[in-house]
Amino acid sequence: MSIAAIETLQLSKDYGDGRGCSGVTLKIKHGEAFGFLGPNGAGKSTIVKMLTGLIKPTSGEARIFGHASGTLEARRRLGYLPELFRYPAWLTGEEVLAFHAKLCGLDKPSARKRSRLLLDEVGIGSRGSDRLKGYSKGMQQRLGLACALMGDPDVVLLDEPASALDPVGRHEVRELLQRLRSQGKTIFLNSHLLEDVEQLCDKVALLNNGHVLAEGSVEQVLGSKNEWRLRVGGYTPLASERIEQMFGAAVKVTMLTWMDESAWLELELADDEQIGLVNGLLVEMGVILYEVSKVKSRLDDWFMQAVSGLEHRGERR
Repeated sequence: MSIAAIETLQLSKDYGDGRGCSGVTLKIKHGEAFGFLGPNGAGKSTIVKMLTGLIKPTSGEARIFGHASGTLEARRRLGYLPELFRYPAWLTGEEVLAFHAKLCGLDKPSARKRSRLLLDEVGIGSRGSDRLKGYSKGMQQRLGLACALMGDPDVVLLDEPASALDPVGRHEVRELLQRLRSQGKTIFLNSHLLEDVEQLCDKVALLNNGHVLAEGSVEQVLGSKNEWRLRVGGYTPLASERIEQMFGAAVKVTMLTWMDESAWLELELADDEQIGLVNGLLVEMGVILYEVSKVKSRLDDWFMQAVSGLEHRGERR
């Protein structure tokens, strides 16, 4: 049985003020991309810091490839980009990377080669020789990602890695993380950018007020509804009756909105084959089909439904 890349068992941290986390159990396989979700103040960064060994748990365990978090053996396998990071403004990007290379135990030739590679990978390139006082926040975040990757880690812990990036930068970072994933790296992504999580991650967990509410693959948490939206012309209630008569309980027809002479319909079908039969029936009845598209479940919709009505610690406590 292979050892999990990241594993927590009843991991808890009690700060004494209602914050922290309680009884968090997670298991992330080697090579998986894992998305950690939750509202502000849910306890996500606390768990990330316990995984790195920056803070100690009140109870429970956290392990990296079987080694207790915070030990030298565990830290050797980790790369970490914290949510809040600061580098001295008078240093250049290359000097910051050289310092991190020294922390990783790289010799100077290896450090220079690795630095050049990473500067290109994160999109800084020749600006690595510029002082950080001339870097935007997004460029500093790219540099932080390069620092996290300096030791060629097996596990990459990223706490909001794209929060300061524009859409182009987010796309580039997402592509970089996908390349790392294809190389067998394990990625732990703590992010509010749910679109990035949905496109990148194999599994997700939702944390609220220090407790895991849900966990599973992206497909599992989004469910398996087979929904379609159609924009049609000449539609009448008789068409809905005919569809429901033809398919029975296997089809749910919902009228969404009227728009000029057309209407939006939403159908929940048992399988994809049924949409072809529905289209044929509508055409046979003289209904005009303007658009037909499958509704894709979105992680942000699931997130909002999952936390709706719950109390959140947020930033008010």
